[in-house]
Amino acid sequence: MSACKDKEQDPRIEGIASTIRVVPDFPKPGIMFQDITTLLLDPKAFKNTVDLFVERYTGKDITVVAGIEARGFIFGPPIALAIGAKFVPLRKPRKLPGEVISEEYVLEYGTDCLQMHIGAVQPGDRALVVDDLIATGGTLCAAIKLLERAGAEVVECACVIELPELKGRERLNGKPLYILVESG
Repeated sequence: MSACKDKEQDPRIEGIASTIRVVPDFPKPGIMFQDITTLLLDPKAFKNTVDLFVERYTGKDITVVAGIEARGFIFGPPIALAIGAKFVPLRKPRKLPGEVISEEYVLEYGTDCLQMHIGAVQPGDRALVVDDLIATGGTLCAAIKLLERAGAEVVECACVIELPELKGRERLNGKPLYILVESG
């Protein structure tokens, strides 16, 4: 784990990076799983993670923080509350009880789908997409497409960790991506 080059001056980043555990061969052989549960066990690192995002997005007129299931649900709500935005969960199929729109995507180890309640996002909303990690970029791309189909402007995507060797950033079609820690 290493701090992003443009954020090396902030000592909080190294503390965050040091709390992330890498689990080899999970969920299948060859995958180096980036486990943020160890970050969550460290209240200072967890708070610093949320604070860094809040500092970046305060005053940016973000009206929606969209969190990707499941770990985007950990970071998204405290960010949304702190910046005065609504939180919208982007969920796996059959998890939302109302009418939904769906977007299928390819993962590094399979395919999946994200859903969002119809009406959760309004045309003109300014959205921030939050997740714990970007790997190949498929999940973030699906989130962006869902939000844009509902009429939102996706301002930026924010992740705690990036796996740069998987080139997920390149799949975002120029959409800004803010990350705290690079792995690999």
